[in-house]
Amino acid sequence: MNATPRIPALAPFRIRSFRFQWPADLATSWAFEMETLILGWYVLVESKSVLLFTLFASLQYIGTLIAPMFGVMGDRIGHRNVLCGMRTAYALLAAMLTALTFSGVLTPLYVLAITAMTGLVRPSDLGMRAALVAETIPGTQLMGAISIQRTTLDSAKIAGALTGAGLVTTLGMGPAYLVVVGLYAISALLTSKAGGRRSTPPPAAGPADNPARPSPWHDLREGLAYVWATPHLRALMCFAFLLNMTAFPLLYGLLPYVAKEIYHADQSTLGYMVAIAAFGALLGSIALSRWGGAIRPARTIIVSCVLWYALLLAFAQVQHFAGGILILLLAGCAQSLGMIPMAMILLRNSETRFRGRIMGMRMLAIYGNLPGLLLFGPLVARLGYPVTASLYCAFGLAFTLFIALRWRAQLWRIAAPANSR
Repeated sequence: MNATPRIPALAPFRIRSFRFQWPADLATSWAFEMETLILGWYVLVESKSVLLFTLFASLQYIGTLIAPMFGVMGDRIGHRNVLCGMRTAYALLAAMLTALTFSGVLTPLYVLAITAMTGLVRPSDLGMRAALVAETIPGTQLMGAISIQRTTLDSAKIAGALTGAGLVTTLGMGPAYLVVVGLYAISALLTSKAGGRRSTPPPAAGPADNPARPSPWHDLREGLAYVWATPHLRALMCFAFLLNMTAFPLLYGLLPYVAKEIYHADQSTLGYMVAIAAFGALLGSIALSRWGGAIRPARTIIVSCVLWYALLLAFAQVQHFAGGILILLLAGCAQSLGMIPMAMILLRNSETRFRGRIMGMRMLAIYGNLPGLLLFGPLVARLGYPVTASLYCAFGLAFTLFIALRWRAQLWRIAAPANSR
């Protein structure tokens, strides 16, 4: 009997840890999307303030500044243990918000406070789950595994967006949030079953006269120095920060504003917009899970980012839902074709013992969402949405080309390790 699966894209499911981690990641991602949609719409409607809405969106990423320390903890005590603790915290905070909802005392300020607490932990989730995949999946299957793992995000944006909007409309906010609590609880339980024998070696021992284990701050400085001294890692970190500052806010973070103020639509239409962008990303993830081995990863990142910004620029000019929906589909696909090879390069083309710290620093780049979202509010009030979004895209395109030229030897040259298949 042939040991190779008939469908190579499904090969990672032959590994026990991945069979538990994938549904755990799916439940977490689904809950994330439902929570963001439910609370974002609540803050926008109750406060009638674009500023408070952008503040809510920004608070979800407040923990990016401490994301590298989650990576340090993952390298020291195991990525599964850290991930399981994080997902337990999500469930407890969601239960707190549910209690406030049923008691009738929920206000936008309570939502902002709980969002800030969740935001301390949430940005590190993607990095820890990617590090756990790399820890348990052979290198030859890494592109496929990351692509399949990415489908948990993309499919959850579809299902979470549509389900979140439908549950709130049908049942109300309290019962809808009970579903969110249940998803977080399931994800924590399944995560505790994932993992296995740790492939990450412990940190190097200290000098013979001082055998004590180095401090977490030493591990963090070591990881920062490693990224700074490795050109292709430094270039990808710049790309990640740029995309989070300019592209992601336009593709997902500001869609509630577009739905309400540009298309003059309701919450259901917002759900359709999020879902169609996520469907495009899902198509990109599936394509890479099947044919990712044929691409040049670093070159694909550059081309996909240019295409992504061009599509967002076109989206900014469209004033009707029917025209914007097709652009969202293509922009979502371009997103996956850029982000999945980036994660694969970070994990494959770096030392194993630094994986947690590298992904923690990758999540630090999510901090770009904060200035991107916070600047949008005052700019759109002064210049309008089309002009503000166009400025974001022009800025992103210019710096994409700058990064590609600055590190062309590491990112564009076919013989570069980052372009190896």
